Amino acid sequence: MNDATLIGSLVLATVVVLAIGFFIRQIVRGWRHRIERQAELIGNLPPLPDTVGPVLAGPTKGLYVGSTVAPNWNDRIAAAGLGFRAKGVLTRYPEGIMVQRSGIGPIWIPDESILAIRSERAITGKALTHDGIIAVRWRLPSGTEIDTGFRADDRGEVKNWVKEDA
Repeated sequence: MNDATLIGSLVLATVVVLAIGFFIRQIVRGWRHRIERQAELIGNLPPLPDTVGPVLAGPTKGLYVGSTVAPNWNDRIAAAGLGFRAKGVLTRYPEGIMVQRSGIGPIWIPDESILAIRSERAITGKALTHDGIIAVRWRLPSGTEIDTGFRADDRGEVKNWVKEDA
């Protein structure tokens, strides 16, 4: 390799690294702006209860997919830590639903806030070929309705969460 080729390769590598850095910076900036825009809309999440009753459904191991502003299945919520995927466990109690996420704090969905529990094929960033995502539609204390998505490791557990109308 001669000096001209080496210099050209180094210049090209520098341009590529700078371009990648610029695009990553723009992605992070966009995510931060989304959090700022949604902060008032989302508000504070409901506090965790001191005690809960017996388990009604679950615990179901799987993946917390994310939460979206209802009814837009692709409008991911970034505020209040709701935008990050994580392995988790979904459990239903008489008082509500607990979504325990590894690496991130739990989400408590009070029973009086739950509007519907259904199975879906897609929710923010996750699409399946079958109805395998447990989608819980609920109302935040701010009054905003959101869908929280959870994909169970065992597809057979979805029927324990979604009641078919007979």
